[in-house]
Parts: sequence; C-alpha cells; structure tokens
Amino acid sequence: MIRVEFLGPLSTQAPLELEVKDMRELREVLAQKPELSKWLQICAVAVNDEIIKDENFALKSGDKILILPPVCGG
Repeated sequence: MIRVEFLGPLSTQAPLELEVKDMRELREVLAQKPELSKWLQICAVAVNDEIIKDENFALKSGDKILILPPVCGG
C-alpha cells in the first residue's frame, strides 16, 4: 500500500492509501477523481522525496507519494 499526500492548493484533499503497481496506474486512479483530474497534467510527483517523471516507475508498499502543484512565490 502506498500513501498519497497533496500539497499547495490541493492540501484540502485527504491523503489516500492505494494499492497500485506503478506511476501510470496511480495517475489512472487519481484521474477518476474530478477534483484532481484537472491538476494531474501540471503537477510534479515525488516518490519518497524524489521527483519522478517515468510513468513506468514501479511503486512498492510503503512508498510516500507527494502531488506537487506549481506554485508562485517571492
């Protein structure tokens, strides 16, 4: 089981615990949620504090996933 947490404007979303095998499957599950689907194309994804872009990246039980929307700041 992996844990998915949301940051920035998505931080109102409760963390999720999911059984998925890779990043592609994770995106498919998250895309089914209307409140998240519009964000998926612009968010970075970190697995255990490392940004991952490979949709074939394998996930394992205990991984912590962060969904990172783009932010502005100064």
